[in-house]
Amino acid sequence: MQQLPSLHPLALARDETPHLPVVQHAVRWLDEHEGYRPDAVMILQPTSPLRQPQHISEAVALLERSGADSVVGVGREPAHYHPMRTVSIAVSGDATLFVTGEPVRRRINRRQDMPPAWAMNGAIYLLRTSLLFAAEPGLYGDRAAAYVMPDASGISIDSLEDWAAAERALEHIVDQT
Repeated sequence: MQQLPSLHPLALARDETPHLPVVQHAVRWLDEHEGYRPDAVMILQPTSPLRQPQHISEAVALLERSGADSVVGVGREPAHYHPMRTVSIAVSGDATLFVTGEPVRRRINRRQDMPPAWAMNGAIYLLRTSLLFAAEPGLYGDRAAAYVMPDASGISIDSLEDWAAAERALEHIVDQT
């Protein structure tokens, strides 16, 4: 297993630093210091502690099987958070459908009539290394495969409410073993 540098430049250690330059730095370091360039890179954020080892293996298998540029962990959105139910609020205070800009009266009223919606959960980002150094570098490429994860495994802890949800999910997972 390759050992990454213990420290990255201070310019890459800021709260607002995006993932792309950090991952590019790590891959360049491996190439320059170890003579190693991986075929793919996975970002595993520590804010998703309920992700399981099989999710990592399955995401890698999905990348290989699908031929996609990247794989992102996703979870199904509940009906009340569905993007077709979200609105934009104009300066005047008027609400319009966020996705289409149409009047709210045009929204789909029944949740059963809405197509499934999925949100990236932050638990898994897997990408082909070539994307990092392409003409338009990025983490996703033109084709990102969705790796559907159980809701509990995709919990991202960004607030105290998320922490409580993770504790509840962990209790449920422990009860099943």
